[in-house]
Amino acid sequence: MLKNITSKQRNIIVAVIAIWGIIFIGSGITMNFMDKPITKTKRELKVTQKRVANMKSNEIRLKNMEQEINQPLSVNVKDYLENANDIEEDILRELQLDTSMVNVNQAGNYTYTIKYKKKTFNGTFTIKEKPLPDMVLTLKNLNLETGSALSTDVQTYITEKLTAEVKKNIKLNLTNVNTAQAGSYQYTVTYNGRLYTGTITIYTPQKTEQPSKPSTGEDNTEEENNNNTEEEK
Repeated sequence: MLKNITSKQRNIIVAVIAIWGIIFIGSGITMNFMDKPITKTKRELKVTQKRVANMKSNEIRLKNMEQEINQPLSVNVKDYLENANDIEEDILRELQLDTSMVNVNQAGNYTYTIKYKKKTFNGTFTIKEKPLPDMVLTLKNLNLETGSALSTDVQTYITEKLTAEVKKNIKLNLTNVNTAQAGSYQYTVTYNGRLYTGTITIYTPQKTEQPSKPSTGEDNTEEENNNNTEEEK
């Protein structure tokens, strides 16, 4: 059959077969590629941070210090600096701390100093009162005889049991009480910022009269005998 076709037809047939062959081969490659599993490659990206040198400012800035009464003062100069980490160690060793003007036994505001070479830096140091126990007091209303001595023990005037610390911080005011004259007087107690008022009544005790003895006549006879004896003399 192929003998009867022309050379031109033969070339067309060969070209068609070649094209189909290319198509089938391409399809096979595509199918093989699609059948292959897709693998993911994990790659880590490392970011290296460039370290910047920490420059020291060496600026001396003082703290406003504060602590309770009767507590020891720190002798570490770093405790008095706001920016101790920004100052070089060589400079810190040269700083001279002076807290001689701070009285830890008395509440108030004081000044401390830090010296560096020819410069003097001033700071504030506050000594605070220790917080007192928070309690409400109940005052007694007392009755005393005229001429009685007023007690100076605050427990005498207060119902609640007081500790030594509370007693120490109570202010008792008896200046308005006159024990020489009967009457009603007010006294005051001050504690932890609160003012309390009580009453003391001064009274004069009533005198009771002794009953007179009945006369028996014997006394008169004795007096008459005495009188007669004196006349005879």
